[in-house]
Amino acid sequence: MLTRKPRIVIIGAGMAGLTAANKLYKSAGSKDLFELCVVEGGTRIGGRINTSEFGGDRIEIGATWIHGIKGSPVHKIAREINSLESEQPWECMDSFSDEPVTIAEGGYELNPSLVEPISSLFKKLMDFSQGKLIEDETVSSLKLAAKSCGPGNISIGSFLRKGLDAYWSSMKHQRDQVKMLGNWSGKALEEAIFAMHENTQRTYTSAGDLHTLDYNAESEYILFPGEEITIAKGYLSIIESLASVLPAGLVQLGRKVTKIEWQPDGHLPIAVPNGHGTMPVKLHFLDGSTMSADHVILTVSLGVLKHGIREDAGMFDPPLPGFKTEAISKLGYGVVNKLFLQLSPTNGQEFKSSIKFPNLQMVFHQSDHTLSRHPDIPWWMRRTASLSPIYSKSSVLLSWFAGEEALELESLNDDEILNGVSTTISNLFSKSTHYHVASDSNQPCNGDANSAENSNLRCIKFAKILKSKWGNDPLFLGSYSYVAVGSSGDDMDTMAEPLPKISNSSAPKSPSPPLQILFAGEATHRTHYSTTHGAYFSGLREANRLLQHYGCSDI
Repeated sequence: MLTRKPRIVIIGAGMAGLTAANKLYKSAGSKDLFELCVVEGGTRIGGRINTSEFGGDRIEIGATWIHGIKGSPVHKIAREINSLESEQPWECMDSFSDEPVTIAEGGYELNPSLVEPISSLFKKLMDFSQGKLIEDETVSSLKLAAKSCGPGNISIGSFLRKGLDAYWSSMKHQRDQVKMLGNWSGKALEEAIFAMHENTQRTYTSAGDLHTLDYNAESEYILFPGEEITIAKGYLSIIESLASVLPAGLVQLGRKVTKIEWQPDGHLPIAVPNGHGTMPVKLHFLDGSTMSADHVILTVSLGVLKHGIREDAGMFDPPLPGFKTEAISKLGYGVVNKLFLQLSPTNGQEFKSSIKFPNLQMVFHQSDHTLSRHPDIPWWMRRTASLSPIYSKSSVLLSWFAGEEALELESLNDDEILNGVSTTISNLFSKSTHYHVASDSNQPCNGDANSAENSNLRCIKFAKILKSKWGNDPLFLGSYSYVAVGSSGDDMDTMAEPLPKISNSSAPKSPSPPLQILFAGEATHRTHYSTTHGAYFSGLREANRLLQHYGCSDI
């Protein structure tokens, strides 16, 4: 009688899924121990990694940075496959080498001496929340800010605002002497600069509102040391390297899983009509086909899991146990989108000889009631912090959006976005002696910009845009996870627990086959969530779990 090989199906061909497949195949493929398959719902591999081109430059629609090069497995792979150098220009190749130019609504370019104190305060507050040692006179104020948030669940948003209040209290005498800047009071300007940094932080974490981001979990998050860099040949080169060892046909594209049948303890096994006995898991696909497996490594996003545990979704049959659905529900998962804009050349000249767009930081009035707010600046632009070339001489600009404005961006057409950005930049450059902004995307760069007195003005006009759409993509339903207020790192650990859950009870029961559904992906890693290396580590973890289960020594 032939003994069949255990069948392992990996759902998702992103970083976690392909890392798991790579490890299982290289460790056991030559020994022919497993029947291995990767099913991917989309038409490409990579998941939330998606390298593309725009305006002649290599860009990242999704994951962008190697977050610390010392100890990062992503950096190790990139170095080994020579992906850190390229003849084609790429996004953030010079890490924004130009100093930022900060302009407040109404066209007021801010002296760095106005911006630096608030920027320094914000950085110290975030460093303090992350458990970093701060040795200066602000420590007592930071501790007071943390304590004043009260007992129980504390958010990063409330801590940051308490820190700003403490700063204002300690600096009251000096601030009262800050002069008005046009229609800006000193306090309003400081609050707006602070809000600019909050908006940047929201894109780092994917928390649309920092008041939903847990304070206590920040100190548990681990950052690799060393600089943060982008990958010259594109993040997709890492994915392609992981997939390159897999034989043709092992990764199946366009295979979207709609339901996962599994067997908790006490359920009858699923019969497999192939003469080889039974398999405990049955996958149903969108096209109506099915596939049985002994083990499934599920690497879909937390957003897909949140949708999948809804009663009307029916992704799991029977439904996942309460401990698992509770963790899925409590953890945070947000939307971050990128907006790329290509600048038009002016007067028939090549871009690089005609204009150099600054590394722009944008400061907006915070109060809805102030008469100083420009009524035509869209609300979704007010909640982004910067607009900068993707490297110092690029004609491609980049802005980041998180939360509600990221979803709004997905719903707008190109002309609406171009006009909204143009209106905003026109206001910010309204007092500039260097730039003139075309009033809409169809206006040529002429008129006032070519008059004698304005002959030195550089005309800003946008040719086209490209935006990511992670929020409404049914394969992702968002960007990455965070620890929300009311959840903790324990929920990340719960996310990583395989099903059926291993019980320590000695009570008699009808045991089900072990390790039917294993969970991987960035949201299952307690200290490296939201990162590609967290996804990598999780895929390695689940592959090793199965190798250990079958007594494989190559771990």
